[in-house]
Amino acid sequence: MVYGAIDLHSRRSQILIIDAEGKTVREGNVVTGRAALVKAFAALGAMRILVEASTESEWVAQALEAAGHEVVVADPNYGPMYGDLRRRVKTDRRDVAALAEANRRGWYRPVHRVSGPQRTLRQQLGVRRQLVRMRTGLIAHLRALLRQDGLRLPSGSSEAVVARLARLELPASLRPIVTPLVEALSALTPVIATATRALAAQAAADPVTVRLQTTPGVGPIVALTYRATLDDVARFPSAGHVSSALGLVPREDSSGERRRRGHLTKQGPSEARTMLIQAAWTCWRSRTARMTPLRRWADGLAARRGRRIAVVALARRLSRILYALWRDDTVFRLPAAVAL
Repeated sequence: MVYGAIDLHSRRSQILIIDAEGKTVREGNVVTGRAALVKAFAALGAMRILVEASTESEWVAQALEAAGHEVVVADPNYGPMYGDLRRRVKTDRRDVAALAEANRRGWYRPVHRVSGPQRTLRQQLGVRRQLVRMRTGLIAHLRALLRQDGLRLPSGSSEAVVARLARLELPASLRPIVTPLVEALSALTPVIATATRALAAQAAADPVTVRLQTTPGVGPIVALTYRATLDDVARFPSAGHVSSALGLVPREDSSGERRRRGHLTKQGPSEARTMLIQAAWTCWRSRTARMTPLRRWADGLAARRGRRIAVVALARRLSRILYALWRDDTVFRLPAAVAL
């Protein structure tokens, strides 16, 4: 049996194929494209090929799998995979040699490969998120320009920022300066609204996200982001593993009787973590009966540890509630004392 490895780069990648004894069968530097990569591993039969997880690893894996190979997308943070490789002398040939040897010996840790539908959903959420960031940046710059002339933009929703600006008496010299910002905001807002409606429709059609939205503070975007991030709830053995994967647990350096905990690890994708913290703030600020159980719990913690820690802890609690709802195929129910 032979084993392959790819040190993947955006333009050209280093490949190596070794036999069962570790001797080189084929090596080279090829264009990072479907046809070139498939050709590089052709004529030697089906083999197991190892590639580090990266932005481009999934399409590479799919192309090689379609050609009949077994592809392992491996965790690049797994130290044993690199054997005795010394990073002070780092070359592509040395890197791919370490990957090939790890493949031959089984010294790797596969990553979870996201399913096609959830990968598409992540892309859709990412496009909307980027559009929202663009609008937020434009509004911040608009506020800064107004403040330079002693003006303040009234607070309100991002969607109505152009209408609020129209109610201000702008100096004649400032109007042509802010006009490009106004035009960009006017163009972005309907695009964001369209993307949001499309995602909300997807959330309404998916039984999992419908159940997740029964949780206080969780709307369509939060539910979809959580769904797309976890992909498969069965791969997490417990709610604690989900909180850890989302980076919502504190760093810890404990040994013996010493126990030290720090800030959040912030490991894993930031999108779901950010959304859950926003949902926690919604629960904190809301005074509706629906939010009462979670808010009361957070209030007690805030009295001891402070507001920010309480909100982050509430976000961690939400991540675990959502996991339980998804795993158990159930919905969030209020205690009888506060049921609406």
